[in-house]
Amino acid sequence: MIRDRALKTVLVVVGLLFAATAYPLVAMDLDESLQMMLSLYVTLGIFLLLAARNPAEHRSLIAFAAWSSFAHAAVMTAQSVHDVGEHRHLLIGVTAFAIIGATLLALAPIKLKMSEA
Repeated sequence: MIRDRALKTVLVVVGLLFAATAYPLVAMDLDESLQMMLSLYVTLGIFLLLAARNPAEHRSLIAFAAWSSFAHAAVMTAQSVHDVGEHRHLLIGVTAFAIIGATLLALAPIKLKMSEA
């Protein structure tokens, strides 16, 4: 019960953080590739908020959010290594996305066998 409540809380917090990227998406004059990435995060955020109602039905979405966060952290790490100007992202961004991914995976609903469902 505590794990389920923690997962719902994490889904709401991460969903709100991702959905909040809508503000810079529309309010700032951003690079086109950054606009495209933010549009995906806004969409993912909205779906994570919807998944918070019943996480067990949205296991694949939660897994996608976790693994895509790890992928994002990996790309940011590679960019930081190759571009000294990107080092500031290493501590904040990489750490944040790694924590999001690890937390979602740790709290993800366990798949039940058909006989248990």
